Amino acid sequence: MFKVLLLLFVLYGCSAQYHLNKAIKKGYTCEQTGDTIRITTLDSIPVIINDTIVWEKIINIKDTIIKYNTVYVPKTRLDKKIEYRIKVKTLYKDRVVYKYKYRAEGKKAETEVKKAKLEVKKNQPKKNFFWLGVLVGVLISLLWKIFVKKVLHL
Repeated sequence: MFKVLLLLFVLYGCSAQYHLNKAIKKGYTCEQTGDTIRITTLDSIPVIINDTIVWEKIINIKDTIIKYNTVYVPKTRLDKKIEYRIKVKTLYKDRVVYKYKYRAEGKKAETEVKKAKLEVKKNQPKKNFFWLGVLVGVLISLLWKIFVKKVLHL
């Protein structure tokens, strides 16, 4: 029985979030700090001046490293679930907003197309050319028959 209680006590430990909140209450600040490390080297080069060798010192900066000290705080399962729910809800809301927005734009474009079609129909001439062609065809055929009868009976 004692072992079971001890095991439960060990398994029911505090989370990292709990300890971080406790440290923040006591004055801890979680900041991202950057350090620049430059490696300088001291070189000496022999230089000849008036038949004598003189060593000149040259300071070179050879490397620059930026070191970031960040504090990573693991998230609890509850925090991950809440973030996931918020992300899913925002995606759903965005999808609904875009759906109705594009639907309204589609209806607006549809009405504009209908208006344009009506204007084109109003501006088009009437379809009387068809009947005029039929009438001309009938007249030509009648005149042809009359002409053939007169020419053949002469």
